Amino acid sequence: MRRILLFGVLLLLGLLLFKMIKSKKPNDTSVDVTSFTKAEINNQPLSYPQSREDDVVDTYHGKEISDPYRWLEDDYSEDTKAWVTAQNKVTFGYLDKISFRKDLRKRLAEIYNYTKYNAPSKNGDFYYYFKQEGLQNQSVLYRTKSLENEGEVFLDPNSFSSEGTVALGTMKIDKDHNHFAYSISRAGSDWQEIYVKNMADGQLLTDTIKWAKFTGIAWKDDGFYYSAYPAPDEKLALTEANKAMKVYYHKLGTPQSSDKIIYEDPKNTNKYFGASTTEDERFLVIGAGVGTSGNDLQIQDLNDRNGRLITVIDDFESDINLVHSKGDELYFMTNRDAPNWRLVKFNINSPNNWEDVIKEDDKAVLRSASFVGGKLFANYMDDVKSKIIRMDENGKNPTEIKLPGIGTASGFGGKKEHKETFYVFNSMIQPPSIYRYDIESNTSTLFKTPDIDFDSEAYETKQVFYPSKDGTKIPMFIVHKKGLTLNGNNPTWLYGYGGFNISLMPSFSSVRLAWLEQGGVYALANLRGGGEYGDAWHNAGRLLNKQNVFDDFIAAAEYLIANKYTNSDKIAIHGGSNGGLLVGACMTQRPDLFQVALPAVGVLDMLRYEKFTIGYAWASDYGSMKEKEHFDNVLKFSPLHNLKPRTTYPATMILTADHDDRVVPAHSFKYAAALQKAHEGDNPVLIRVDVDAGHGAGKPTAKTLDEYADVMSFMMYNMGVEPDLTREVKN
Repeated sequence: MRRILLFGVLLLLGLLLFKMIKSKKPNDTSVDVTSFTKAEINNQPLSYPQSREDDVVDTYHGKEISDPYRWLEDDYSEDTKAWVTAQNKVTFGYLDKISFRKDLRKRLAEIYNYTKYNAPSKNGDFYYYFKQEGLQNQSVLYRTKSLENEGEVFLDPNSFSSEGTVALGTMKIDKDHNHFAYSISRAGSDWQEIYVKNMADGQLLTDTIKWAKFTGIAWKDDGFYYSAYPAPDEKLALTEANKAMKVYYHKLGTPQSSDKIIYEDPKNTNKYFGASTTEDERFLVIGAGVGTSGNDLQIQDLNDRNGRLITVIDDFESDINLVHSKGDELYFMTNRDAPNWRLVKFNINSPNNWEDVIKEDDKAVLRSASFVGGKLFANYMDDVKSKIIRMDENGKNPTEIKLPGIGTASGFGGKKEHKETFYVFNSMIQPPSIYRYDIESNTSTLFKTPDIDFDSEAYETKQVFYPSKDGTKIPMFIVHKKGLTLNGNNPTWLYGYGGFNISLMPSFSSVRLAWLEQGGVYALANLRGGGEYGDAWHNAGRLLNKQNVFDDFIAAAEYLIANKYTNSDKIAIHGGSNGGLLVGACMTQRPDLFQVALPAVGVLDMLRYEKFTIGYAWASDYGSMKEKEHFDNVLKFSPLHNLKPRTTYPATMILTADHDDRVVPAHSFKYAAALQKAHEGDNPVLIRVDVDAGHGAGKPTAKTLDEYADVMSFMMYNMGVEPDLTREVKN
């Protein structure tokens, strides 16, 4: 529940590729970047499209704020469409002049072209798993009775759209293994449609649900619960505020119009709801929230015909998420009175009498818990690295599961009758490998690892702790070739997020290999505002503490420069969504510190973020403009409102998409117009608007590689680095 409205799938794009040329000696991986100069690169001044300025002024708590580009919020208007077309013409015209761009796109496809799997899960007689063969736009769902063979295609999302722009979302099989319900999203939108397949013959039923959003699928008997909003005006579907969500029950074989409303709150139309059922489908659990953290909790015993929803928590001061049920007992993870989270249980007959199953750890954060084969698996984050503890169902007799290295583990799902479970392990330099864990013997065996042309032994990952402006130690992962010369001249990509209790743990990116194999430095900063150290870390970077996040990111760049990894002419900053705000704020506060800035799908107009789609829910992290103290605070860092005329800003490419209904593209449109006006100097200031794409989740492979190639070309071009794309790979 706590992550229903989070910016979702993090946009850890793993984007960047540099060629480091003219090594002085074989073991010197430093870069000579004198092959051409920025002046030569940018010798033709760009002519930006005209951005009309209207006389629009808003008054906030007695202060007048001009908003001349308000017209760009109407993405259906002919003026806005013409502006986008003109901006894309300039952007792609610039990118087309980069001589190595096409070869770079080809190289990225070569690197990405290997078979990818996810961990299998068992339901009934079948194992289910996703497989993506190289360059397929979407992963395909397979099922098999034996993992010794591939089995059959169960659902292929690539068949939904010739362009691969329709993606799978939520999926759920009922407890009797008769029906499979799944949702899809089109062109990257958060809006979802739900469909149902017969498990026996694979036939699609006539049942169709429209206008679902941020929903789960919770089976009960011959139907399921889901969450949806009233059908919007289709012209406003991607921008207007989402209000009046309801929980419905859909009975198979009936039209959506006859679905029964299970829960709503007409007095607070900002509330959103998540509905789930326990594995045995006995209990319905509904959580409601108004922000991106904190939810209430209500439970109904569905086996009791006279049962009603029982309120367990009636405030939004903490998070609580269903994990498991056993008889009359229900198990939940919560951060209530436990900033690092704990696992509790209670009897349905005394729901306010909680008992700790896993107590809060003083240091490590409990990220997830699962019950499989009579055992309890606790997944901890300890200094931003995974630690897995197995114990009995009552939280006793803990045993640490030895992982293949220092990195991130996920999985450990299954049911009480299963004798095995699966997990995926990866790190910055270790590809995602799937392990089969035997519960009885407490042993892991490698099940599947990708066949990718990459020697992880040639690279190293360091975790450093650097001081931020106020002295707080901030963790950061730094990855590069072994033997890198710290000469202060290595092109460096710095990524961050810093918000909404989201943790950036070490992860592998196949696209990033092209960057690393040529000597590039990649740095991932674990900023305050995230969840790396529990609620205390989150709270230290939200609301009136939000400036800490920007200070942390600026300090990360200063650390990399001071320790001779790079210099201000060779450092790029990138972040998506809340990370787009991060980049926008940092490039306006310290434009001298960075050479390239890449704010992607960012929240850039902080005064109006609450006006669109689900933006009002982000007030839990940003503060509402209805309150003066939060308005005063936000105005200090809102990227749109802190641009200064006649200032030299970094080479900037703003990234957004026409179907982004999480952070609507108006944020990026208005920021691009204002930045082009304020900027002075030769650095390009561009906006790239992707078509038939959204906030990032479900983006097809072809569009992903196109975007990576454009972003990397832009970065290299403006750092004066030319790639060597002659190396062959073995795919």
